[in-house]
Amino acid sequence: MLDIKYIRENAEAVKKNCELRNIKCDVSELLSLDSKRKKSLQYIEELKAEKNKLNDLIQSAKDDERKTLIEQGKAVKEKLGIAEPELENIEKKYKELLLQVPNMTHPDSPIGKDDSENKEIERYGEPPKFNFTPKGHEELMVNLDIIDFERGAKVSGSKFYFLKNEGVFLEQALINFAFQKLIKKGFVPFSTPDLAKDKVLLGIGYNPRGAETQIYSVENTDLNLVGTAEITMGGYHMDEVIPEDKLPLKYVALSHCYRTEAGSYGRHSAGLYRVHQFTKVEMFAYTLPEESEKMHTEIKNLEVEIFKDLGVPFRVVDICTGDLGGPAQRKYDLEAWMTSRNDWGEVTSTSDTTSYQARRLNVKVERKDGKKEYLHMLNGTAVAISRALIAIIENYQQADGSVLIPEVLRKWMPDGMEKIEKN
Repeated sequence: MLDIKYIRENAEAVKKNCELRNIKCDVSELLSLDSKRKKSLQYIEELKAEKNKLNDLIQSAKDDERKTLIEQGKAVKEKLGIAEPELENIEKKYKELLLQVPNMTHPDSPIGKDDSENKEIERYGEPPKFNFTPKGHEELMVNLDIIDFERGAKVSGSKFYFLKNEGVFLEQALINFAFQKLIKKGFVPFSTPDLAKDKVLLGIGYNPRGAETQIYSVENTDLNLVGTAEITMGGYHMDEVIPEDKLPLKYVALSHCYRTEAGSYGRHSAGLYRVHQFTKVEMFAYTLPEESEKMHTEIKNLEVEIFKDLGVPFRVVDICTGDLGGPAQRKYDLEAWMTSRNDWGEVTSTSDTTSYQARRLNVKVERKDGKKEYLHMLNGTAVAISRALIAIIENYQQADGSVLIPEVLRKWMPDGMEKIEKN
């Protein structure tokens, strides 16, 4: 979240930023509650000081004075009994509004209303020109017997699936490939829990409960299935102070990801593009504020390197204000060409959340001079398996319905398999 002091001093800029991000947040009401909150806190402190003073006087007072002082003490207690619940109510509304305020936007981020106004900044390769009518990944994978959507729906419901045969090995190859590359780049490997507490999700910027949530929550608990390892790795150092000389911390984490994908059942969501469960390898970094932009570029470039190695055509887009969401100051997506969409489709994303998540999760850096401040947190997809499979299957398809395996993945396939063919 933003520092309330910053919001007080830059109210109009914060309001404008909310508008550009298509986020409804009553900043004026927040500041009104902030003022009421400060006055209420001051009033309560004055009452408590008066109560303590009366208690001291009662101890040394004579009998005839004590009765009057006790009555005065009761009156103060009654006032506190009214003021403290009022403050609690103000604090609740104040915090709800403060958590809704999005991060400020990087000055170089494009201004736009939605994803149609994201700006392409890099492109690698061009959409393939097939000398046959290309198929979508869903048809190809079913024909090759490497996925089963029908039984996935029977067992778990729509938008679930079974990977099978070479599809399983391809998933494992993508995981191994991403981990090997990133460990060599200095990332520490993790495998994370699939569940996280409400307070961790709120800290990262997800809404764990309520009508608009995209999260599966566990009934009668404060636990939720995670939608990304960004959640678990962001919570990893919650309420900690990290010495300056330990930064940056660079982590690469494997997790299952669960998303309700409510309202996402359009034509372009078919097959593996939007599913309720998938596996993902995620990069996460904790860094000094002055190193934040440099780290964001590093993560973006690693995503580029991964997909260049996979050999699929893709582009990098700079996300516009209306598509940024809440936590990110700046965000880049990689979009690969997908024949099933006849368009580009998102395969990775990387965000610099600056101190926004760190403030909510209370993660600080201790400088060499002893000063403590909120550090910066960044995240980026290495490989989201479901989306990567779409890009590989569709771009490497052959006229006979077989699919070539990217060369960088073959060493993890059985007997160095080069092609998936129909059995």
